[in-house]
Amino acid sequence: MKFQISNFKFPLAGAPAVGGRHFRFPLSAFRFCRAFSLIEIMVVVALLSLIVVALMAVFSTTQRAFRSGITQTDMLEGGRAAVDLITTDLHGLAPSGGANFGAVNFVVTNNASYSTPLVQPLTGGTVSRTNLLQQVFMLNRYNLQWWGVGYAVAANSSDGLFALYRMVYPVTTNGIGTNNPAAIYSAFTNFFASPTNGGSHLVNGVVNFTVRAFDKNGFGIKGAYAGFTPSASNRAAIFSIWGGEAGLVLYSNVVPAAVELNLAVVEDRALARAESFPTFSGRTNYLSQQSGAVHVFRQRVIIPNVDRMAYYPTNQ
Repeated sequence: MKFQISNFKFPLAGAPAVGGRHFRFPLSAFRFCRAFSLIEIMVVVALLSLIVVALMAVFSTTQRAFRSGITQTDMLEGGRAAVDLITTDLHGLAPSGGANFGAVNFVVTNNASYSTPLVQPLTGGTVSRTNLLQQVFMLNRYNLQWWGVGYAVAANSSDGLFALYRMVYPVTTNGIGTNNPAAIYSAFTNFFASPTNGGSHLVNGVVNFTVRAFDKNGFGIKGAYAGFTPSASNRAAIFSIWGGEAGLVLYSNVVPAAVELNLAVVEDRALARAESFPTFSGRTNYLSQQSGAVHVFRQRVIIPNVDRMAYYPTNQ
């Protein structure tokens, strides 16, 4: 039902007559002003909240990706720098020429500071990766000057978790080197027992560090290898270490013709989370579940100073 109101008349008691005893109110005085209702305001607030939440999620994802990119860039630069440095030292590897267990030319053996391999189940499968840590020594020469270079990982040092160290001996005020290579390797005994003892810190988070040696024909020097001339008894000691990897001690004129270097580094964020655990076992247990945060660097290095006459057959 609709009522049409044209105007109103209200009697005013005691008021002077204005055109009679009534005062007229025009219809425009009763027009309603339009505004938002409470329901409409709540709907708008809810929509704005959804938009803000979506924008915050996009911003957080973008920021996380940006930080992850920077972290990976820093980690990749550190890993590549370490690989390049080791490669440079391997290029300087040279045979001493001393027979019958004289000067040590090249050594690959177990890491003395960490005896348990880190096993990581790979993401999205049932296969696991066994990360091994080895320590390496190489004899270098420049003209008549000899020096040794060693690399080892300290699993839990004050510098960081799984930190890679490098040591050079001897270092003198007149430069690097000595005329007597036979006494150099013995100076690395303390370094390999504790890499922080005399070593230079390179990079943290190295959970895998292995070196594999190959002869001039591309065969691995391991196990029952007997391809040296005239005999292996006074030129090399070969033994087995973790996971079927070969340990080596090379003497005389024997050095590998090629070396395969494997280096695996954990991303900074995963490493920082691991370092927050109070115990070393807790740190390794956490890292064992972080295979997706590990980046592997692999490099095949050709040794230019190899004496090809040290291997059978000598005519190749």
